Amino acid sequence: MANGQWYPPEWPDRIRALAAGTLTPVAPRRAATVMLLKDTGSGPAVHMLRRRASMAFAGGAYAYPGGGVDPRDDDHQVRWAGPTRAWWADRLGVDETAAQAIVCAAVRETYEEAGVLLAGPSADSVVGDTTGADWETDRAALVARDLSFAEFLDRRGLVLRSDLLGAWARWITPEFEARRYDTWFFVAALPEGQRTRNASTEADRTVWIAPREAAAGYDKGELLMMPPTIATLRQLAAYESAAGALDAAPGRDLTPVLATARLVDGELVLSWPGHDEFTKHIPTGGATA
Repeated sequence: MANGQWYPPEWPDRIRALAAGTLTPVAPRRAATVMLLKDTGSGPAVHMLRRRASMAFAGGAYAYPGGGVDPRDDDHQVRWAGPTRAWWADRLGVDETAAQAIVCAAVRETYEEAGVLLAGPSADSVVGDTTGADWETDRAALVARDLSFAEFLDRRGLVLRSDLLGAWARWITPEFEARRYDTWFFVAALPEGQRTRNASTEADRTVWIAPREAAAGYDKGELLMMPPTIATLRQLAAYESAAGALDAAPGRDLTPVLATARLVDGELVLSWPGHDEFTKHIPTGGATA
């Protein structure tokens, strides 16, 4: 492997089946992931977790906290601070109900997997330390889906701080994948008084790492990552502070990135528009290059 690109061995066969019309793409599930940043003496670091090797999807790969949208967060109007739901709907390219659910998913998954909560008792505050036993009870209930995020916020009288998030990118899992996600990537800064921890059952390691360092590890084949992860890391490397990245977020293009597979001169060519480094050439016989 020349780099750390995660590439499932079953992809070539599934791509050929899709090209032949014998594979019906599954509908992608809405999801959100958050690039949580904090400033260091040498620039911003991003919080990453390594997915357990036993995971069916991207096992062993480094990623950000994230996961699927809970449909229950479509229905209940949560206490909300920051840009309006209408603003977020326009920014994310969805309706207002879906926009709330996607933003809720970003905040919920960051809390579930990193122990960091972008919410507070008022529109201009954020909770402090969330490591107490009562917080952990609620976090475990969220993970088990015994408690919706809207119910959690209501129970604690908290306001979701949508202004602490910046929408950064949108990637859709290729049509030939068995598990598909329509994922919005957000950027956020670690709130003062809070600290991350490995709260995810899906991860065996978490790190704070400079985006350039993480990208260098990928380039050397030392860190395994999916295309959207390394692509966003390369983008983050241009910023000298967490605030700089957040300030840049409103100008980011959220046109979905979706891989395409086509037959060219007897081989299948897999590519991600705008990201030539991920292009794969797959001989019709089966081996990849």
